[in-house]
Formats: sequence, C-alpha cells, structure tokens
Amino acid sequence: MVIIRDEGGQMLLATGIVLMLSLLSMAWFGVSVAGLGDPYDPGTEEVIQVTESFSDVWQSLIENRSSAFISDGADWQTSVDAAANSTASDLMRHGEHRGVEIILNQISVTNNSGVFTVTCDVGIADRHARLQMSYFEATIDQAV
Repeated sequence: MVIIRDEGGQMLLATGIVLMLSLLSMAWFGVSVAGLGDPYDPGTEEVIQVTESFSDVWQSLIENRSSAFISDGADWQTSVDAAANSTASDLMRHGEHRGVEIILNQISVTNNSGVFTVTCDVGIADRHARLQMSYFEATIDQAV
C-alpha cells in the first residue's frame, strides 16, 4: 500500500486566504480614503446661513453687552473684554444647536483713546463645508 501525500489543496487554500486578506485591506483603504477630498463643499447652505447670522449679530451683541456691563458698574476695558468672551461663548453654543461648529481664535481687545476694537479669526464648519474668516472685528466707541 502506497500513501501519496498531496499538499496541493492546502497550498491552494493558503493562497486563497492571502488573496482575500489583501483584497480586504485594499477595500478598507479605499473606503477610508474615498471621502478625503470631498468633505468641504463651499456651496453648503447651513455654513453660509450661520456665517451671515454671525456677521449680522457680532457687532450689536458686543455693543449691547458692553453697555450692560457698564451699567452694572464695570469699567470700559473689563466690560468690553467680558462682552467679547461671552459673545464668543454664546455664538459657539448657537453653532452647536444648528449642527455647525463655530470656532473663534485669537480674540483680542485693543483700546485706542476710548475706541475699543475687538478682533478675532472665525472658522465655521459642518461635515460638508468649512469657511474661514480672518480678522473679523467690532468697534465700540465709549464716547457714544
């Protein structure tokens, strides 16, 4: 009796498994890379609408809040600083409620003989679009 050891089936199975794993890894990579070029579409409505509302309310919110802090007895510098920070916090929360992320960077308040200028960089984004505005400002004149 002669025993023949045929290992061809095992080699075929091993080759098939290696081929399936390589195809699976290529598919995984393809799915993960597929969306990298498209997440920022500048024509998305929500980001544009939030940008417009941000532009409409930025100046008036800081002016009104500065006036409220001054009427509570704070000095001008403290009032404008507090108004800028509270406005930034509220606008970021407003964006979260609309499904849009609003990020304000480098908020600074400068005083030039009673004219306060609040500047910042603003980034507004959702999962489809991103908009960056540099050097956004509001001016508050204490003499008025």
